[in-house]
Amino acid sequence: MANERRLTPDEIELALGELAGWRLDGVHLTREYRFADFVDAWGFMAAAALVVQQMDHHPEWSNVYGTVVVRLSTHDSGGVTRRDVELARRMESIARRALRG
Repeated sequence: MANERRLTPDEIELALGELAGWRLDGVHLTREYRFADFVDAWGFMAAAALVVQQMDHHPEWSNVYGTVVVRLSTHDSGGVTRRDVELARRMESIARRALRG
């Protein structure tokens, strides 16, 4: 969704209050996940990829062994939008399941 409204600093702060482990890094919501090993990290990314594709909102992310770093922003809007917050929430849900498993 092009040209979605960027969230205000107060809206971002409120969202971060509900997203443990996430932080604002410039114009990105950023989170580092640590899994037991590469297979668990890759499994998280594979599960998240289904949501990412469904939302048509693709993160910047990287994986090294058991660590996945995620950076979310809406490039067309120049910062964080509600879509980034929603994707972060969905990723948290996926990660909780992966970390319990």
